[in-house]
Amino acid sequence: MLRALLSSMTILCAVILAIACRAAPLDQLKSLNLDVPSSDMLLPGPGADAINNNCLACHSANHILYQPSLSRKAWEEVVQKMITAYKAPISPQDAAEIVDYLVRTKGTK
Repeated sequence: MLRALLSSMTILCAVILAIACRAAPLDQLKSLNLDVPSSDMLLPGPGADAINNNCLACHSANHILYQPSLSRKAWEEVVQKMITAYKAPISPQDAAEIVDYLVRTKGTK
């Protein structure tokens, strides 16, 4: 078994080395120039200040408007994920206002 594993690793290393030799040198690589869509649109309605001030730094208003309708618990989890996983600097008061706005506009009926 060790012999089979060793021969497989040798073949794998040879393939990786062959691919690496064909790669472009680092002085020939170029960065992509991307045009990211942007919008000056703000979300309307009562309580929209918290979502406009916090969420539109990373998301467009259209991105937020076209989210599926979710329950309050699901929106709370989404907002908490933005704070904990993505380090969004959202205060607890703003987080509550954002959830209220999302439930009001994109909540399940």
